[in-house]
Amino acid sequence: MTRTGGQLIVDCLQANGVARCFGVPGESYLAVLDALHDSPVEFVVCRQEGGAAMMADAHARLTGQPGVCFVTRGPGAANASAGIHISAQDSTPVVMFVGQVGRAMRGREAFQELDYRAVFGTIAKWVVEIDDAARILELVTRAFATAVSGRPGPVVVALPEDMLRETADVEKPRPAQRIEPAPVSGDIAALGEMLARAERPVAILGGSTWDEASVAAFMRFAEGWALPVGVQFRRQMLFDALHPCYAGDVGIGVNPALGARIRDSDLVILVGGRFSEIPSSGYTLLDVPQPKQPLVHVHPDPEELGRVYQPTLGVNASARRFVEALSRLKAPNTVAWADETAKAHAGYLAWSTPPAEGTGRFVHMGAVIAHLERTVGDDAIFCNGAGNYATWLHRFRRFRRFATQAAPTSGSMGYGVPGAVAAKLAFPDREVIALAGDGCFLMNGQEFATAVQHGAAIVVLVVNNGMYGTIRMHQEREYPARISGTALANPDFAALARAFGGHGERVERTEVFPDAFARARASGKPAIIEIIQDPEAITPTQTLDRIRNRG
Repeated sequence: MTRTGGQLIVDCLQANGVARCFGVPGESYLAVLDALHDSPVEFVVCRQEGGAAMMADAHARLTGQPGVCFVTRGPGAANASAGIHISAQDSTPVVMFVGQVGRAMRGREAFQELDYRAVFGTIAKWVVEIDDAARILELVTRAFATAVSGRPGPVVVALPEDMLRETADVEKPRPAQRIEPAPVSGDIAALGEMLARAERPVAILGGSTWDEASVAAFMRFAEGWALPVGVQFRRQMLFDALHPCYAGDVGIGVNPALGARIRDSDLVILVGGRFSEIPSSGYTLLDVPQPKQPLVHVHPDPEELGRVYQPTLGVNASARRFVEALSRLKAPNTVAWADETAKAHAGYLAWSTPPAEGTGRFVHMGAVIAHLERTVGDDAIFCNGAGNYATWLHRFRRFRRFATQAAPTSGSMGYGVPGAVAAKLAFPDREVIALAGDGCFLMNGQEFATAVQHGAAIVVLVVNNGMYGTIRMHQEREYPARISGTALANPDFAALARAFGGHGERVERTEVFPDAFARARASGKPAIIEIIQDPEAITPTQTLDRIRNRG
């Protein structure tokens, strides 16, 4: 068939099952926008390219299918780089198409020209510029395959403007294949032998190569072996928090008892994740490069095995394929560490119970999360960016189901609102709640307009303490009482919601939050609830005064 380059791009999207993509329009890819006009693929119009890239990331991490976004050249691509960095560090499969200047103009620093291989070469898994419309099917298929195979990640595809208007005679595109490595039988047998010798084992789950079935299967495996299980930072949807084997979140501010359990274990089974700086408490839970504990490291990228930690047993496999193979490992009738697993879960329950009283004036966030726990269902999706406000969510929300959490393990601000928009569009029948700090919200809060335009009735809790709280906390510890560059003057966030066409609430006292939340849910509109928090209440257990005095 004879097709333009723009039509071929859209043909490839449809062949790979893409029903929705996110983007900001640009003249550099008008031919693609024109082809989308006649396509069933939905184009979600975003307000900034960083938000579009984060929406693509959230869609991918919640659905397991590659997220797709389109951005224009130069400034558009630069704006999107924050989202691409998130996808890279979080191992999320994203394909970003970016416009490029005409081929005859390249190398002259033409209008908005960038060398995308240079710009994204250290972030993306692969960067390609398509010079010939006849090669679109080949290269776009490779882009999708690269994004999902091995350790998933982002791929950047540059599209010269004139190439998109060219025609080519091509075959009908086929979908890319997802290639997932699987363990060999010797790997599973070796793991069984190590478990048989262990007295204090622990499993830690992470990474992105999971689905609902593999999460459920690993829970059955853990239950059979009475194995204590932790989850890496912002991967809490990988294990039911109320399962008797759940030991807690291995992330920022880890439960000290769980940290000690990992350090004192005699077998660590690390499945799916890299166990990088944040989950490893600054590379202190496991020694580098040789952990003192026997380590089984399961990862889909063979280059990751041994890159930081030298495993006792390295298994090159995706989480899905590894868990499938675990069914061959028969659990014993009794295990020696069952009582320790029960203690680990009891410790988690105590750690994840909000205090009865909060710190400071205004709203106590522990009570807010406790109300959400009582009110929203297990299938509700929570999204957030970065900031101390997220500590209350991560510590006190008991995630129970897969595909209920979208938050960047890279610690990027501004993710909550765009992540929530993508989540609600993907799962319109589920409740979607975003948490953002006042600083975090205003980085991509304009995507609230996208929620209104596309009818995504999300609820955004904006925790307003008038500062960049995380940086202020570090500042008071390192340079006490010398405040510099962290204070914020904010708008009326509830009024902002109404100005966008949504529902707005302002909450200054803990006891009025339940009614405000009920009104926001009942409005049927995208909603913002501005929560006024005392700046002193910097974490669930610390105040700025205490941190300053110690500093």
